[in-house]
Order: sequence, then C-alpha cells, then structure tokens
Amino acid sequence: MSKYEEKRQLKCSFCGKNQDQVRRLIAGPNVYICDECVELCDEIIQEEIEDTIDEDTTSLPKPKEMMEILNDYVIRSRKS
Repeated sequence: MSKYEEKRQLKCSFCGKNQDQVRRLIAGPNVYICDECVELCDEIIQEEIEDTIDEDTTSLPKPKEMMEILNDYVIRSRKS
C-alpha cells in the first residue's frame, strides 16, 4: 500500500478500525466515529439514564404516605 493510499484510508478516531472494518464511518471536523463506537456510546448513555430513573423512583412516597399527605393538605385547606 502506498503512502497516498494509507493517507486516504479513513479510520475511527476512537477505536482505530478502518473504513473497511466497519459498516459506517461518520465524519466530524477532523475526526471520524464508526457505527460500533456510536452503539457503545448509546449503551453507556442508556445505562446512565436508567440509573438516574431508578434513583428518582426509589425516593417516591408509598401510596399510603401520599394519601396521608393529600389528606393533611385537604384538611388544612378546609380549615382556612
């Protein structure tokens, strides 16, 4: 392979695979990312989102506690 051909061979800036080793190579300003790295990034982000959702839902009051809070609020409103 000539130096010119090596220069023309595009590769992922993250994993280093060349354009012949991946299904798709997406170009950015002086960088490239392959479909495999995009998929990996998506999985990481989805896991972080799921962790955040799990944390948020564990702090919700139980239905009985919600009823007590709402009842207290309604009773206070009626007394006013």
